Amino acid sequence: MNDESFTMRPGKRGLPGAGPAAASADGSAAACFAVQPWRAWDSPEAQAVWDGLAARAGTPNPFFEPWYLLPGLARFDPGARVQIAALMRGGAAEALVPLERAWRYGRHPLPHLAVWLHANAFLGAPLVAKGAEEAFWEGLLDWADRNPGAALFLHLAALPLDTALADALLELCARQGRQAALVHREERALLATNLVAADYLEQALPGKKRKELRRQQARLAEQGALAFVRRDDAGGIGPWIEQFLVLEARGWKGSAGSALACAAETAGLFREAMMAAAQRGCLERLSLELDGQPIAMLASLIAPPGAFSYKTAFDERYARFSPGVLLQLENLALLERPEVCWADSCAAPDHPMIDSLWRERRPLGRVSIAIGGAARRSVFGRLVSLELSRSPPRISQGLA
Repeated sequence: MNDESFTMRPGKRGLPGAGPAAASADGSAAACFAVQPWRAWDSPEAQAVWDGLAARAGTPNPFFEPWYLLPGLARFDPGARVQIAALMRGGAAEALVPLERAWRYGRHPLPHLAVWLHANAFLGAPLVAKGAEEAFWEGLLDWADRNPGAALFLHLAALPLDTALADALLELCARQGRQAALVHREERALLATNLVAADYLEQALPGKKRKELRRQQARLAEQGALAFVRRDDAGGIGPWIEQFLVLEARGWKGSAGSALACAAETAGLFREAMMAAAQRGCLERLSLELDGQPIAMLASLIAPPGAFSYKTAFDERYARFSPGVLLQLENLALLERPEVCWADSCAAPDHPMIDSLWRERRPLGRVSIAIGGAARRSVFGRLVSLELSRSPPRISQGLA
């Protein structure tokens, strides 16, 4: 994937894609769509521009903010094959997304362009300033048409479907006569309510279940001093991080080799990203402690107007008391934060625990889009028809 910028470049020195300043016919700064190695964005100046974009994003995504994406790239892409595609205007970023050239699509050797995600990034929504959605998609698709290389199509994973971002993509593809196929659709638990926690819980769970949870909490309190601890500052963040890693590794994830602490890359990502999030004030830590020791922990990332339940762990020695569920009941107070209107569970669809507590759902999709010339688009059409005939989306609405 070669570096390329087209249209007019922003004129501020030291920023990715910087070049001679230019203005459009109305006197405003002209837009520039640039695709460059991700390390071009790994500087204080570039990250300040990136932060400004994240604050204006119409669809928040903390997993594509610099404090989270850059540590992941450093650990999972040290060869810098991933690039950052950005829409720039007048020294400010209007949109940004990490891209890769992938050579396999599931089990099949099908080269394609894709939004880059790793196993601990739970949303694939590009960061796009509100109102710039159409300009971003137009720039990205134009660039992909010009630079397809071996790629047969563009693939977007974990795209939230109920957003202006997805609507703008659908409308642009329809207007251009470009095929965009929803090849997979799923829903995961979402918390979005105007109710206070007690009223929400009353509607979410039957009385018998609420009574059982109260009994479990009372029995747990008999084991020692029980307390919920909630923090959103950076105080004690270092020990908290290490406690979380130990607690998670002690359970089934550690036995399965999937705990964060099981690999240096994921442990390092968690340490660096959680430290940065706490210092920025966008991490809420919630713990259930017994005699001062955490037996359940939850890390939530705050990205107004949303929040994201990033990681949770509990001490399986106390499983009979359901400490993880008790922690989630306390977590309903998350929506009392004035800047938070909803919370994404980041959980797998049909999760047996969180789906019973959080009643709303967030639709996510994997979307494949035609790029390049007529021959490439013809091949793509046949591939999509074959994929959809074998595995149609569970719910066929939205992109088609």
